[in-house]
Amino acid sequence: MPKSIPTRFTNEAAARKHLETLQWPDGPICPHCGVVNDACRINGGRKGLWFCNACREQFTVTVGTVFERSKIPLNTWLYANHLLCSSKKGISSHQLSRMLGVTYKTAWFMSHRIREAMAPVKGSGPKGGEGKIVEADETFMGGKEKNKHVGKRDPKKIGGRGKQIAFALVERGGSVRSFHVPSVGAKTLRPILVQQISRASTLMTDDAGQYRHMGEEFERHETVNHGADEYVRGDAHTNTVEGYFSVLKRGLIGTYHHFSPQHTKRYLGEFDFRYNERMALGVNDDLRADRALIGARGKRLTYRRTNETANA
Repeated sequence: MPKSIPTRFTNEAAARKHLETLQWPDGPICPHCGVVNDACRINGGRKGLWFCNACREQFTVTVGTVFERSKIPLNTWLYANHLLCSSKKGISSHQLSRMLGVTYKTAWFMSHRIREAMAPVKGSGPKGGEGKIVEADETFMGGKEKNKHVGKRDPKKIGGRGKQIAFALVERGGSVRSFHVPSVGAKTLRPILVQQISRASTLMTDDAGQYRHMGEEFERHETVNHGADEYVRGDAHTNTVEGYFSVLKRGLIGTYHHFSPQHTKRYLGEFDFRYNERMALGVNDDLRADRALIGARGKRLTYRRTNETANA
């Protein structure tokens, strides 16, 4: 934290005002009817309560967001959001619990709500385009089953089959989009490639067999043979996506230690968000945190939904 702590982290009224400024740049938006700037504050009621003149409903800035119906002070939410957004390799729920003075269960749920806010808007267009280069690669996450205590081993997963797989597409000088996939075969990866990358792009991969025929569907396809110690040949390399994986792995090993298969997608979204809103693109910690708060709108996540995912 800076020496001078912003009031939005220590004062709930300041936190609400900050969130309203971000969520409603053109005036209050009614979450019930969608009318903009046709509401008035209700004095004497709940803090931050508004009344919509169009549909006659009441609302606050947290309605319809990941903060809705939370009993945690809004300034605590904003502080937690800032911590998660400014920590390059993430921050564990146990650490968040100690810093915020809340229970581990509360910190865990707060973390998942914030990750939900970080998730990209559905329907984003394909990456790349004419003259642009997109690198594609996959990585395996998690420890080996044989290294576990004998009483915790799953015999069906011996041999590495218990690892989680992340498949990432990185546009050079741009953003990343990663996916939790069940396998690395062409049947799994091809639909992602053709849907998520413009056919006018140059595709860069390693020389794995699943990419050989898929590369023919793009303007240009270059490969590097890592097995022969070839990592760069002209502009052909996958170093950008490997760099993204290095940060992801450091977060997994040093901070989170383990990704639950049911929540791997959310953790990948967290690392995607920080990469896409990085300093190299002119985004500092405060701006990155504000963009996550803007993304909280329309993404309400209840504790029951989170647990249903975990127990699926």
